[in-house]
Amino acid sequence: MRHIIGCFCFLTMICCKESTVSENPNFEAKAREIHQNVITIDTHDDIDVKNFTDSINYTQELNTQVDLPKMKSGDLNVAWFIVYTGQDSLNATGYAKAEENALAKFNAIHRLCDTLAPDEIELAATSEEVRSIFKTGRRIAMIGVENAYPIGEDLAKFETYQKLGARYVSLAHNGHSQFCDSHTGEKDDIWLYNGLSKLGKEAVYELNRLGIMIDISHVSKESMIQILSLSKVPVIASHSSARALCDHSRNLDDEQLKLLQKNGGVVQTVALNSYLNMAKYKARERFMKDIYKQVADSLGIAWLETPEKDVITKREMNDYLEDYPEIKYMARALVAQRSDVPPGVDVSDFVDHIDYMVDLIGINHVGISSDFDGGGGIEGWSDASETFNVTLELVKRGYSEAEIEKLWGGNLLRVLDEVQEYASTLKN
Repeated sequence: MRHIIGCFCFLTMICCKESTVSENPNFEAKAREIHQNVITIDTHDDIDVKNFTDSINYTQELNTQVDLPKMKSGDLNVAWFIVYTGQDSLNATGYAKAEENALAKFNAIHRLCDTLAPDEIELAATSEEVRSIFKTGRRIAMIGVENAYPIGEDLAKFETYQKLGARYVSLAHNGHSQFCDSHTGEKDDIWLYNGLSKLGKEAVYELNRLGIMIDISHVSKESMIQILSLSKVPVIASHSSARALCDHSRNLDDEQLKLLQKNGGVVQTVALNSYLNMAKYKARERFMKDIYKQVADSLGIAWLETPEKDVITKREMNDYLEDYPEIKYMARALVAQRSDVPPGVDVSDFVDHIDYMVDLIGINHVGISSDFDGGGGIEGWSDASETFNVTLELVKRGYSEAEIEKLWGGNLLRVLDEVQEYASTLKN
């Protein structure tokens, strides 16, 4: 058992695990064996529809953090591709534009699985399908919806999304939606509903009825509490970490984590540097600022500093977000061999959050996500090709194969089973 008995503090516990395991020369071989045995599931990978065409697609090694060659190289079995839509005005015009964007992303994912690479990747809708496809050696796609804003006020569209493959949905993103308040309300203490709107409460019941997991990663704390009070099944945080270790509104504090444990849900620890170690992140970003600008200038693209993002138009922001992954990719390559770069947030920082949450709420309620191509990526797990390094660090910390299997997707699939079983019971 990896658990430490007694009154050692959290940091001492980590050091003890690392020093003990580093004396074992076989830990890498053990990690390789475990990594081959377990189903590795990453619950948050953003996509750009431009990468799902006949000429440019995921069968090629692209300047993206996820594509099929990288998934195979790192032995990442399952990628949850994200139907993401940014927040806009709460009116019919905004909803219609958002729906067009969402349907384009659904179509792109289906195109990859059905037309572009059916022999390499298959779309799964249940845990049984995940396990069946895993045995064939093919990669597996699943679909999550980040922000229910495109639904508008027509809850019947949730069923459309379910039929298109959506297996989790978040009710908000960075901005208050028609369904609930977002975590971003903490910045100015301005809220629309103090939790869920009337429509949001109805959405909880509808998502339960359809067997779609509810994702609470971007909603406000009060929204999360109200969702848990209404939901008849466990929920997930598809990409969040521990607020006790990194004070960001997108992370979950101890009270939220314990509520999630009581609910039976799971928090998918996210490999996004500013959500893991803010001090290291800021030092690295200060150094990288000129590098990003250099790359952006070479591409003829304007690089925006964080304060500037608050004053640009939504169109400019969308253009920026499309260019962002390529700029970051090229910048990382430029500094890879330099010795003067401040240490970046790394896999050890990431697993610190896993350790903390496992010790607080138990091994059955913690999982793994990257947020690749949406801002995620850390030293050692900068893209899907480096997925093994997470397993290696878990082995170094003393986690067993059974525990690693739960972290890498077993817990997530258990929640999916419970949510779908409840929906099936309602039908019957």
